[in-house]
Amino acid sequence: MGGLNFKFIFWIRTLVISCLFLLTSIEITFSQNLKVDTLENKKISLGEVLISVNKVEESKRSTAQQAKILDATEISNSQSQTTADLIANSGSATVQKSQLGGGSVTLRGFEANRTLMVIDGVRMNNLIYRSGHLQNILSTDNNSLDRIEILYGPSSTIYGSDALGGVIHMYTKKPLLAEESLKSRIKVNVFSRYGSADNEFTNHFDFNYGLKKFASFTSFTYSKFADLRGGENKNPFYSDSYGEREYYVERINGQDSLVRNSDKFLQVQSGYSQYDLVQKFLFQATAKTSHSLNVQFSNSTDVPRYDRLTDPGSDGLNYAQWYYGPQTRLMTAYDMNFKNTEGKIQNVHLGLNFQDVTESRHTRKFNNDNLTHRNEKVNVYGLNLDMQRIVKEHNIRFGLDGQFNTLKSTATNENIATGIHESLDTRYPDGDNIMLNSAVYISHTWNINERFILVDGLRLGFSMLHSEFIDTTFFKLPYTVAEQKNPVYSGSIGIINNTQNDWKFSLLFSTGYRVPNIDDLSKVFESASGSVIVPNSDLKPEETVNAELGISKVFSKKTLWENSFYYTRIFNAIITDKFTFNGQDSILYDGTMSQVYANQNQQKAFIYGFSSNVKSQLSEKFLFTFGMSYTYGRINTDSTTYPLDHIPPFMARIALSYSVKKFNAEFSTIYNSAKKLKDYYLNGEDNEQYATPEGMPAWMTFNLRTSYKIHKLVTLNAGIENILDTQYRTFASGINAPGRNVFVTARFNY
Repeated sequence: MGGLNFKFIFWIRTLVISCLFLLTSIEITFSQNLKVDTLENKKISLGEVLISVNKVEESKRSTAQQAKILDATEISNSQSQTTADLIANSGSATVQKSQLGGGSVTLRGFEANRTLMVIDGVRMNNLIYRSGHLQNILSTDNNSLDRIEILYGPSSTIYGSDALGGVIHMYTKKPLLAEESLKSRIKVNVFSRYGSADNEFTNHFDFNYGLKKFASFTSFTYSKFADLRGGENKNPFYSDSYGEREYYVERINGQDSLVRNSDKFLQVQSGYSQYDLVQKFLFQATAKTSHSLNVQFSNSTDVPRYDRLTDPGSDGLNYAQWYYGPQTRLMTAYDMNFKNTEGKIQNVHLGLNFQDVTESRHTRKFNNDNLTHRNEKVNVYGLNLDMQRIVKEHNIRFGLDGQFNTLKSTATNENIATGIHESLDTRYPDGDNIMLNSAVYISHTWNINERFILVDGLRLGFSMLHSEFIDTTFFKLPYTVAEQKNPVYSGSIGIINNTQNDWKFSLLFSTGYRVPNIDDLSKVFESASGSVIVPNSDLKPEETVNAELGISKVFSKKTLWENSFYYTRIFNAIITDKFTFNGQDSILYDGTMSQVYANQNQQKAFIYGFSSNVKSQLSEKFLFTFGMSYTYGRINTDSTTYPLDHIPPFMARIALSYSVKKFNAEFSTIYNSAKKLKDYYLNGEDNEQYATPEGMPAWMTFNLRTSYKIHKLVTLNAGIENILDTQYRTFASGINAPGRNVFVTARFNY
């Protein structure tokens, strides 16, 4: 009874405090003299325009797939530190973190390499995108983004492999040409931001210069994050604290030493820094034809893998060092767009792109002088050709795309006492590693009448992989070459009913696929202390069949209610499970006898769930939003059923926004339910070792964000995240979430 009373009092207290925060902020800034937009100008409809669904602009009324848009205003007002934080704070998806410099997005229970990341039409998923947790999304600068479109559910018909859970398509700001009445167009945006939870300092600059036919956009961001401070107030759903940093390792006089943390809430050895550059050029050759060049570069410092630095060992901690080396991403993309409203082909887009990605991992055990270095260099060459033809009530999109990936994997062992470097087993095969994906696609929309719309599509493709093992000194493999050749296909068909009283009903059937990459087939690495994953070349592509029902309603032009219900069957699901290597279930790896695991195709799996979202313009000044999602996933074998990994707990977000001409405020609450240990997949990537003995407790945060235009050129943003300083972790994460974070941003716009 005492525990129940404690939780009841906790929630009452939090609600009261939160309301006071909100009412105070409104009262202080409220003024009857400020001009406001009329309610007429804030009508809510299903007319939002999406680009990503079929790679052309289409209204939500014409799409059967669930989608969400984060526009430029929402991105700016969020004031999130990274793109991963932006998505998490919006309530659009669950984001897992193994370290501060990380962020792995989960859509409908599909995480990491089963969710496709796209930036300005270019695929980010490459041949070493892994099934575990990634930090690649951080190589996209959220401060340079104009919008994010999130597509939920299989999207392979348009995007090919990896789009099982959906697509996160990020669009950077476009160069703007001069308006008709002006010779040139100049826009300047400069801001500096400070965040208290990790002593964040971010400085950003972007500049647009446009003439009649030529425009340039430049963006640069530098961010420095110190060690992250977690919350101090214990979660009321769990009696003991977790994740507090009692000790850390320092090298003192050539010897590893355990140092007691003077502030156990400070997650020592989690900080890093990063800079990002975007340079875009636009040339409007004619009224119908444009050419653009897009160059992006991202570079981080070393990023500590915080969860591994807290792993216990026989002498206190297992690792003295565990960090990702600087992750760099260089992208160069050329795009040509041709629009001709009177021709047989109305729109043509040609895209050519190149990416150069480097990443590495470096580890050293406690009281061990051997520092291992494993380095990867990935090059990706891409091609896209997309066309559109409109014939009366039929809108036809078709095209082709392809990506050619190469990988060079190297490794050395460094004795930090002697400085001697020796050869070491590589993370991936040390020979030639290549992967080719190519396909043609067609999608079609038929406006049958004013009420009914038919949507359908088909994709046919081919995937090829070749991987060579040269040095077999460390592992005596039964083969030296791993190869795959897979024909692939995907299709979709759906019907949409837009009624006269603002109801929308949609039913969509779609398939998806994901071909195994080199990370699936050929890597050797330690997934956790005492377990090692070994190569398995006998993998088949993962396939999904999905049914989705959408129900939406607009009430009085003021409230939009959107719902999506889905069921997905997964065939040949790739799951990490126990395995034998050369007939042995355990082998010696990095000096530790380790249980052998490998990626394997399980028979079947299924995922089902729903989401519901409300957006309501309560008045001229107040906007209410609500969103929730639930996902359930299981693996079926011949003898049993057990949890599928990566399945997030129930999640909800509620927000109330207040806006007048110069001032905007948003108060939001984010809630995640508990994830019981019995619902974890213990051989997968759920990271049960970083949870409590019962699993991951439920948590809730309260957040306030404000914006005030103090001058026509100057805007001040301020806010508080996790107002109550609650101690919590997001499901599957290995680092505590930020405690109370006070942030301030000064912005100059010209």
